[in-house]
Amino acid sequence: MNRVILAGRLVRDPEVRYTQTGKAVASFTLAVNRRFVRNADQQQADFIPIVVWDKLAEICGNNLVKGSQILVEGRMQVRSYDAQDGSKRYVTEVVAQDIEFMGSRPTGASAPAQPHFGSAPATPALSPMGGAAASFGSEVPPDEEIPF
Repeated sequence: MNRVILAGRLVRDPEVRYTQTGKAVASFTLAVNRRFVRNADQQQADFIPIVVWDKLAEICGNNLVKGSQILVEGRMQVRSYDAQDGSKRYVTEVVAQDIEFMGSRPTGASAPAQPHFGSAPATPALSPMGGAAASFGSEVPPDEEIPF
């Protein structure tokens, strides 16, 4: 079984590109704090490359910014390519299949104009899961009604 679950913060804004066939692909690096550290006064983190495809890639490009806290579920992938100097290079990355936004939106100059992740109803065209997820975030209850 190849399953990876990571929680962390984006190191920089996602980079969204399109393949020649028009498929969207987003890539970013996720900083994941280590649970146990040798030196208690210095936190250590791993920097994990993440790749996201299709509609979920577009959602990430439109809503995530440097510092965003997310939960990623996906699979580990190792691929290789030939570099310009003729050497073979290997890349290990996580191919995300599901992403959940956590925490509040980071503030700063690079943040998109939308004030919150669920502020506007999601459209079926932007939803990676179709109809059931299309209404996600369309109704945000007042703070008094949140059960946690």
